[in-house]
Amino acid sequence: MLSKIFTWWNGATIGAMFDIGKRATLVGEDDQGNRYFEERVASLEGRKRRYVIYKGYAEPSRVPADWHGWLHHTFENPPTVEPFVLKAWEKPHLPNLTGTVFAYRPKGSLAAGGERARATSDYESWSPE
Repeated sequence: MLSKIFTWWNGATIGAMFDIGKRATLVGEDDQGNRYFEERVASLEGRKRRYVIYKGYAEPSRVPADWHGWLHHTFENPPTVEPFVLKAWEKPHLPNLTGTVFAYRPKGSLAAGGERARATSDYESWSPE
């Protein structure tokens, strides 16, 4: 309970949840548990503001492409009404894993514990003369 009062990076604070709950309606939820809201009344510009409340750590790269498009008014209808169609060549959404144990580490990376391939014979080091 105290983490909801004092931390903004771990989901949403109680104040934010109260404010969004008062002004907006729940539109849907993605596979990761993030919840998406839209204001009931349009702003002065004529658009309704849209919000996301993250489940757990607030990391924007965890928002899938379909919900990202809806949040930024690229798509008028949310994915719950009009599902996003993936092309055959598209991969499923993954959040940014940099800095985690699941981050990509190429072959030969020191973090992967591998050894770098030896330089080929066509390499000549430069020396100023």
